[in-house]
Order: sequence, then C-alpha cells, then structure tokens
Amino acid sequence: MSSVDKNIAATQKLFEAFGAKNIPEILKYLDPEIIVEFYGPSVIPYAGTYSGITDAERFFETVLSSVEINQFDAEEIYGVRDKVIVTGHLNLRALSTGRIIDSDFVHVITLRGERWLRFRDFMNTAVAVAAFS
Repeated sequence: MSSVDKNIAATQKLFEAFGAKNIPEILKYLDPEIIVEFYGPSVIPYAGTYSGITDAERFFETVLSSVEINQFDAEEIYGVRDKVIVTGHLNLRALSTGRIIDSDFVHVITLRGERWLRFRDFMNTAVAVAAFS
C-alpha cells in the first residue's frame, strides 16, 4: 500500500471515529503537533485555531457537544503526497438553538506518518452562524 493510500485509510478511520463520537479513537490518528483550523466567527463554538493534541481534543469535544450529526458524508477523497482532500456534505443540528446547519464542506488535511498534522475545514460558515445565533 502506498503512503497516499495509507493516508487516505487513516483519514477514513478518523472520520468513522468522528461519526461514532469516539474521541479516544480520533486522537490515535492525530500527530502530537496537530494544528486544527476551523474558519468562522466566534459565534460558532468550535471556530478558531487549535495547536497540539490537547487543543485538538478540545476542538473535537466542542464540535461533538455542540451539534447533533444528522448527515456527515464524505463524497470524494483525494490523496496527493502528504495531503488528503475530502469533499462532502453535512447536515447538523446546533444543540443550543435547534437550528440546522446544512452545507457542503472541503477538508484539507496534511499528514505525517499517517497521522493528521494539519486540518483545515472549509464550509458555508454563514449557515453555521445562523444556526448558532
């Protein structure tokens, strides 16, 4: 199996752990120097930049405690060198308001040794802002 295939497999396993809300399993696929970047204003509880495994754990815990996952489908997964790009669609319910977040997304993930080193999340943050406001 090529390193690109291994990176894609690791990413798929992390997504499965996310869907199962299994934080300890998610952490197995994160590099200790992970940087998470979720773009958007502070009304989104998990928006911001997170550095290191402890911050990344806090990011995933905040996401999973802030929303109910109705749909989180990775539609296309591409691997190039140390990057995995995932496109897909999500439908979440903001627990604080009950409003729906429905958006396509793109994740750009850089891996080192089959572990996520950098995770950048792009989605329609306007719908997330509306859902949390």
